[in-house]
Amino acid sequence: MHEPVRLSSKDGVLGRRRTAGTSSGRSPRFSFADLPADDDHDEDANPRLAEFPSTSWERRYRGSVIASDVFATLLVVSLGWLLIGRIGPNAGLVPGIMAVAFVLSAVPGSRAWHPSVLGEGAEEFRRLGKGVFSAGVLLALAGLLFDALAIRPWVFVVIPLIGLVALVQRYALRKWLHWARRNGRCLLPLMAAGDPEAVRDLIIRTRDEAHVGWQVEAVCTPSGRGPAGDGTEVAGVPVVGRLDELADHVRRGGYRMVAITADPYWTPNRLQKLAWDLEGAAAEMVVAPMLMEVAGPRLQVSGVFGMPLLRVSAPAFTGARRIVKEVVDRIGSAVLLTLLAPILVTIALAIKITDRGPVIYRQRRIGREGNAFTMLKFRTMVVNADAGRTELATVNEGAGPLFKLRADPRVTRVGGLLRRYSLDELPQLFNVLTGTMSLVGPRPPLPEETRGYGRYVRRRLLVKPGLTGLWQVSGRSDLSWAESVRLDLRYVEDWSLALDAVILWKTVRAVVTGNGAY
Repeated sequence: MHEPVRLSSKDGVLGRRRTAGTSSGRSPRFSFADLPADDDHDEDANPRLAEFPSTSWERRYRGSVIASDVFATLLVVSLGWLLIGRIGPNAGLVPGIMAVAFVLSAVPGSRAWHPSVLGEGAEEFRRLGKGVFSAGVLLALAGLLFDALAIRPWVFVVIPLIGLVALVQRYALRKWLHWARRNGRCLLPLMAAGDPEAVRDLIIRTRDEAHVGWQVEAVCTPSGRGPAGDGTEVAGVPVVGRLDELADHVRRGGYRMVAITADPYWTPNRLQKLAWDLEGAAAEMVVAPMLMEVAGPRLQVSGVFGMPLLRVSAPAFTGARRIVKEVVDRIGSAVLLTLLAPILVTIALAIKITDRGPVIYRQRRIGREGNAFTMLKFRTMVVNADAGRTELATVNEGAGPLFKLRADPRVTRVGGLLRRYSLDELPQLFNVLTGTMSLVGPRPPLPEETRGYGRYVRRRLLVKPGLTGLWQVSGRSDLSWAESVRLDLRYVEDWSLALDAVILWKTVRAVVTGNGAY
């Protein structure tokens, strides 16, 4: 599925779940105590409530996010008063009041409390960071009225700490929300309409990625039937009607969202009439554009000549953000190498003691613009393991041109442990430090892989390969070749600093669990 474009939103007026689907028909409630799935009242007993039901979990979750931001601000500012206020009378009280005022104005001003971004994607954290940064700039400007030395601790210490505490709290709230959604709670009931195969893809993705919170409960297709014109279901979801009946079904069912997928039926006029028909239906319409996996900052909707146009900007491979990425790569790798030095030494000793072979395995890989470089890894196989690869070719379990075995006999005992937790990749921090790799990027391919690349797959080589990436946090070795390529191309197309930060954070979890590593 492509990234959906939201055409309309009616915040605060939300639809009731359809009782004919897999859900209960009641609106889920968000609670930090036990996260109950449903409200106890009967919505059908009250006609007005049935038309405009209360989605309490959405309001409670948003209220919890706002309360956590306010708490983080007051907590850090209070600590600042206690520590910095001792410098002088103007060093604590006045800057502290301004810090609270600026943060609690700039964060909502950056739309970091908007319901559409809460609980999903990196956009929520990007907006939070933008708001906190804006508050710091405002405080610095206001500090020109006071002693510059007195204002500096607030700008360079207190404001960043507020952002850090708020981010950690939001992440904890998001984990609660994702846990609830994986258990069938706090979901947005959705009607899908379009080609049966496109709808099937959407249904499968919503199930695989339940944390997004979409639950397809009914389907409309061109014929009102399932795939190939037979059956009354698509991937287990009931087909309730034809595409020309969609608006009526949405009004009767009270769905929270209507997802429009690819189908020749959807002409511009029909989409416009559907949007008109859905006005007042308490539903939000999202449309999947017929594009490659393009989303994030490259995708914008704007009106030109009275027509809604989808603007797709070219991916940025240079500029200020890339300079920031380079600086973060070099400084980050240097810091990590320093902090992880004891672990690196311990691993090296373990490898050397167990079989007396070389500690580092060097392999030629292809980097940015097709330039070859030597990638470093801790050796996890027996010496001269490459010579035995031909004999194992018939039992290869790797995707595409990759060679992988879940129980590779060439892997040493120490190597198996290193591979499970990706510790064998740590020497690549030296590659990042020298500039041949990045902390985050596409998977570094082998030369024989790239020789078989088509024109579009070669776009993976437009950026530096990464120590981690979307492939690392989305399944690692369990991914198919096509899925691995898709994720790498998605990263190249939609790269942003916020996406890098999210991938680095998720990498920690992927490494700790060891899922998909062998």
